[in-house]
Amino acid sequence: MLEKINNLLQQVEEFSVSNKEELEGYRIKWLSKKGEITSLFDDFKSVAPDLKREVGQRLNELKTKAQNKINELKEKYESTADNANAQQQDLTLPGDPSIQFGSRHPLSLVKNQIIEVFSRIGFTVSEGREIEDDWHNFSALNTPENHPARDMQDTFYVETNPDIVLRTQTSSVQVHIMENQKPPIRTISPGRVYRNEAISARAHCQFHQVEGLYIDEQVSFADLKQTLNFFAKELFGTETKIRMRPSYFPFTEPSAEVDISCTICKGEGCNVCKHTGWVEILGCGMVDPQVLENCKIDSKKYSGFAFGMGIERITMLKYRVKDLRLFFENDVRFLKQFSAE
Repeated sequence: MLEKINNLLQQVEEFSVSNKEELEGYRIKWLSKKGEITSLFDDFKSVAPDLKREVGQRLNELKTKAQNKINELKEKYESTADNANAQQQDLTLPGDPSIQFGSRHPLSLVKNQIIEVFSRIGFTVSEGREIEDDWHNFSALNTPENHPARDMQDTFYVETNPDIVLRTQTSSVQVHIMENQKPPIRTISPGRVYRNEAISARAHCQFHQVEGLYIDEQVSFADLKQTLNFFAKELFGTETKIRMRPSYFPFTEPSAEVDISCTICKGEGCNVCKHTGWVEILGCGMVDPQVLENCKIDSKKYSGFAFGMGIERITMLKYRVKDLRLFFENDVRFLKQFSAE
């Protein structure tokens, strides 16, 4: 058997082919189920015990060299074929009309528009992890232990560690920023968030937010109002008006909900605005001094405001989309409507 193995080794080292078909013939001859090398492995069981070590090593060497040689030649011919095809291509030919162009997702379009508006007034973009600990997602933001947002019905907890959650808001990114950066801070945090909610036309277990934060000396509620008024007019049109209604959030005080005049009925009343002339778009407020202290920022020297909005809601208003689920279904018929954006 050793003599046969040595003869095959010599054949492997010396053989050459002129085309892929010939190469395939050698592969079948040597490495197929009925090939010569495979049959040698079948005969190995009859080798004398004192020769098994030497024969086994040589047999493995033969199989490895044969496989490597075939792979090497196969790669060579494929590379040659690719180069030949490339040289035959006529780059002056018109494009294939059957190939359809893609488009940006409507959520990406609106997210980029929001970022562009705030970047013009000095806001930078900060992003963070989607899996957070309790401190950055809740405690640092002044969310008490018994707050409804901590309920299992609203938050996805990691089963093996109840201190780890899928973030419910991108405010957690702002906590990281406040802990690691000295004021002044002016940033927005876009990203995906998760809440344990039933999926419907107006709600989903995952959605997208953009939250903003501005901290400096002598920041006032008037600064917040003017910032959001600028944003609304830039995104929805110069005729857009805003109104602010008192509200409550654990991490801001005072807090407010912000409505814009309905872009569909121009404030006269329709089904979208429930005949009120106003549509809610975001929540905001002055950063609670305790949140600043939690992040080691002197609340006696610095103040700030924060705001947060759902990108899906903004997109539904801009493009008059009635069902939030359409954003997640990858229906080409729906997405094609945004190819001109």
